[in-house]
Amino acid sequence: MEYWNPKVERLSAEELKQLQERKLRRLVENAHQYSSFYKKRFAAAGVSPHDIRSLEDIQQLPFTHKTDLRDTYPTGMFSVPQSQIVRFHVSSGTTGVPTVVGYSANDIDVWTTCLARSLTACGLGRGDVVQVAYAYGLFTGGLGLHYGVEEIGAAVLPVGAGTTTRQINLMKDLGTTAIACTPSYMLHIGEVAESMNIDIASQTRLRAGILGAEPWSLESRTRIEQNLGIKAYDIYGTSEMSGPLFTECSAQNGIHAWADHFLIEIVDDYGGPVEEGEKGELVVTTLSKEALPLIRYKMGDITSLVWEECECGRTHPRIMRIQGRVDDMIVVRGVNVFPSQIESVLMQIPEVGDHFQIVVDRAGPMDVMAVKIEVTESTLSDRVGALMQLEERVAKQLRDVLMVNAKVELVERGTLPRSSGKSQKVIDLRQI
Repeated sequence: MEYWNPKVERLSAEELKQLQERKLRRLVENAHQYSSFYKKRFAAAGVSPHDIRSLEDIQQLPFTHKTDLRDTYPTGMFSVPQSQIVRFHVSSGTTGVPTVVGYSANDIDVWTTCLARSLTACGLGRGDVVQVAYAYGLFTGGLGLHYGVEEIGAAVLPVGAGTTTRQINLMKDLGTTAIACTPSYMLHIGEVAESMNIDIASQTRLRAGILGAEPWSLESRTRIEQNLGIKAYDIYGTSEMSGPLFTECSAQNGIHAWADHFLIEIVDDYGGPVEEGEKGELVVTTLSKEALPLIRYKMGDITSLVWEECECGRTHPRIMRIQGRVDDMIVVRGVNVFPSQIESVLMQIPEVGDHFQIVVDRAGPMDVMAVKIEVTESTLSDRVGALMQLEERVAKQLRDVLMVNAKVELVERGTLPRSSGKSQKVIDLRQI
């Protein structure tokens, strides 16, 4: 079993707790002193740095939200002067005002170190060729992975997003052993390779996919691994935290969150703590970030956390598979529906393709949901009766899981839009 830093990655629970407490106290003191935003926020909550002495005291601190970053645009939450900023990343702003994240030199070092640990946990290192198919530029994915790959001594193939045919040709010609992209784009790469008469499993050296930036199900992982002959590892991070940061290890049983740099909580709908292993919203406190520290930042992702030692020997807590996002949840006739639930059902049906799209609308006062599903060419060539039976079978399986009816529409492969970034799985016409 390979480690990037075995001493740190195998710290005892007590050692990690003591380290987190020291860093938390220093973080709160610095935020109070150097961030006008946090000084005002602490005062409004009636809490001071002197009140925070243990990890349990963190519950006295107020939550931070993405709207805070937007409300203080562009740099109102920064805690260091402009002269200490060495890089900016900026969100797309597609849902409103963009968020700006600044990094000090130490922030970049911490980010790179976390990724070096994570990539090593996936079995990557010197001699590997890692194809980075996340976008470069203001988005954190490309540059984040780039620096992490270089740190472990592997070679970077910085293709960036898109140009799928070229991605496959370079993968084949340069001996790519791992690729970093979204899971939906990984499925698309498999489709395009098939159309080029290239078998990824036998005609390339690809053995690992570092896949994230969107929720995906275990069933999708199984399909990717079986169709492409690779190991598919989940990666987690957001631009506010520092982009991609945490991955699964070779055990593929939870995402290792580096507790010496990040304090992880899981809270219920009311902001209270849940028991270990119970599902709730992910909350992150950045213990080491200088330029833009985040204290009790509500990520919006639904997951659970376990602290028990992993079979790989690492002792840091593990974030279990992301079930969905709070803002991805669709309410249909009073029932909460997550795209990941639908994906999980569809990926277990052999006749169904790799892509789907959910369309929610209203028929008078009633919500209606349709699921457009791509199917294989051989399935579409079946007789009408067989297609109707498949639609009915898929609709029943969705109803059994979701507890709400969905109209199923089978469409030809390639009909639904593809993206090298995050796929748009939901169109909610009720909001138009």
